[in-house]
Amino acid sequence: MTDMTIRRAEAADAARLTGLIQASGAYRGEYFAMIDGYQVTPDYLARHEVRMAVDSTDDRLLGFYALIREPAELDLMFVADEAQGLGVGRQLIADMLDRARAAGITSVKVVSHPPAERFYLRVGAERTGTRPPQPRTPWEQPELRFTV
Repeated sequence: MTDMTIRRAEAADAARLTGLIQASGAYRGEYFAMIDGYQVTPDYLARHEVRMAVDSTDDRLLGFYALIREPAELDLMFVADEAQGLGVGRQLIADMLDRARAAGITSVKVVSHPPAERFYLRVGAERTGTRPPQPRTPWEQPELRFTV
């Protein structure tokens, strides 16, 4: 486990968050269409609760999530390739659940990247179904829900 701080993302962090998405090894190959050209914008950061984990010693970006409050959904969740397996994702989910609870949210929907489904199940989500193929995602995606 690395020493990290989780804080709200600010407009100045948009490029760093976009860079983490674009560098994600989990989206190479067939899943690249999901992130191709995707950008986190300052406007997105202003409209949604986006929280980022940074290394406490050097401010290196380790991961982030975006919680949309209405309707409640975990919209984005990324952990840097080099930080995977260090507990960053688990801590981000715990933070997201704490923030949702504080906002009075009782459940949070997740439409998962197919390989990430196992992670969400391990950290307490339950599978609720699948989302049919979409233009940018020509495969079914697992739908899950966290009970807060």
